[in-house]
Amino acid sequence: MKQLKNYTVKKYQTDNFEVWNNFIAVAKNATFLFNRNFMDYHSDRFNDFSLLVYDNEILKAVLPANKVENQVFSHQGLTYGGLVLNEKLRLEDVILIFKAILLFLDNNEIIKLQIKQIPSIYNTFFSDELEYLLFLTKASVFRKDTLSVINLKLKIDYSQTRKSEIKKGKRNGLTIKEEVNFEIFWNKILIPNLKNKHNATPVHAADEIKKLAILFSNIRQFNVYLNEEIVAGTTIFETEKVAHVQYISIDKTKTDLGSLDFLFDHLITNIFQEKAYFDFGTSNENNGKKLNSGLVFWKESFGARTVVQNFYEVDTENYKFLDGVLI
Repeated sequence: MKQLKNYTVKKYQTDNFEVWNNFIAVAKNATFLFNRNFMDYHSDRFNDFSLLVYDNEILKAVLPANKVENQVFSHQGLTYGGLVLNEKLRLEDVILIFKAILLFLDNNEIIKLQIKQIPSIYNTFFSDELEYLLFLTKASVFRKDTLSVINLKLKIDYSQTRKSEIKKGKRNGLTIKEEVNFEIFWNKILIPNLKNKHNATPVHAADEIKKLAILFSNIRQFNVYLNEEIVAGTTIFETEKVAHVQYISIDKTKTDLGSLDFLFDHLITNIFQEKAYFDFGTSNENNGKKLNSGLVFWKESFGARTVVQNFYEVDTENYKFLDGVLI
């Protein structure tokens, strides 16, 4: 019988900070969101339960995660999560690693693991191993979000309406500036809009995004101005392959200027044209069961098309279903 590797799972401790970040920097399906400097900005809101998986003393995988009662989540404070892997791991290794994780959780009286998958566009290499493993362990899909994504290497032409709005922005004399001052957009546009429309606040407070932007230069702010007055803006999280729209908002009293169309044409055509993908993000509500049709229509009129992000729940005791898979 073939001798299988025995992987060791350990819970993240603060003295793993450097080891964790060094691993994230070279993993095949990681982005800066998994860097501990990013994850820990809201550490006071979550009970961290991140895991590290070792082959002897060599780190092979990590799971960014938090714990709520007897459940573990692939981190609720992040847009996506899941199992982050060394690029040289083979499918057999990942099967054994995931079994070790589920067994570790089960032994620690965790009954369920929820995973919000990393959308495939963010991966450096193909990395669908977890999709297969969640099938084997009888995981259930409890949510699906639709991301509107432009393939920047195979761009679809803008709609005539978008072209017209872009021209309007030019005629109105709008200007676009990349800013290091996030408070202008947060305080004058984003916070008032979220409060008025949803009675909500941004996930990142102004001081938090400012601190994160100092640590990560790929958090970028672009504002649109009319005669030096801000009228719209967007916050972009830039990764190796993707420019992701994290926040977008407009002055509701000045919606007829063509400002957002003017802004996003500039970003798609000039700023991020060398990326593989431009990700407008989701237009879903109610855990994926509702779709903002007007918003998704606007994104698609730039040439964006749908990428699905899956959310899974698996019983940790189902590690046993991985027994006998390898023959």
